[in-house]
Amino acid sequence: MVKIGAVQGRFQGLHYGHMEFLLQAKKRCEFLIVGITNYDLTADFLREDASLARFHRQANPFTYFERMVMIRDSLMEAGVDLDRFVVVPFPIESPEKIANFVPEDVTFFQTIYDSWGTYKVQLLRDLGYQVEVMWTRTDAQRFSSGTQVRQWMVEGKDWKSLVPPAVARYVEQHGLTERIQRLEQKHALEGVGAGQ
Repeated sequence: MVKIGAVQGRFQGLHYGHMEFLLQAKKRCEFLIVGITNYDLTADFLREDASLARFHRQANPFTYFERMVMIRDSLMEAGVDLDRFVVVPFPIESPEKIANFVPEDVTFFQTIYDSWGTYKVQLLRDLGYQVEVMWTRTDAQRFSSGTQVRQWMVEGKDWKSLVPPAVARYVEQHGLTERIQRLEQKHALEGVGAGQ
């Protein structure tokens, strides 16, 4: 067990696959830093023509604050004490800024499902951080994905079965399903207007 560990991800929205990742990382450290990437939804790198879908505006509907609350409440609901973790912004798109958000002696816990995961492992190692890969799996071996959660919200399917109870409560209390549906309708209309 290390003293300080860290993980990072978009968590758009937080689902049971994320919880497996977070809880396994917490077992490996005394204190866990949870970094939220793509935290600035007004940033230039979030755009429809981005080369990776994870940087599309459509794939980033929840604000930093909303994701922070979902993570905080879900970890606490899972029995992790509030004084054993912290949630911070994580500028994966601007690696030179990462040192502002984590100490240099942190150990990153990473999972790999695709080339993006492999890229992040190498990037963090190149920056001088210790990185432990907890597992490598195929995309088909995921419990669930944020894309699936958002799609089920749009389609009116049972998205709550994919997320921790704290997330379902927060989403419902703040009308976030309706936001996802509005964004999807807007995206569809823009596609029709562009001749797509």
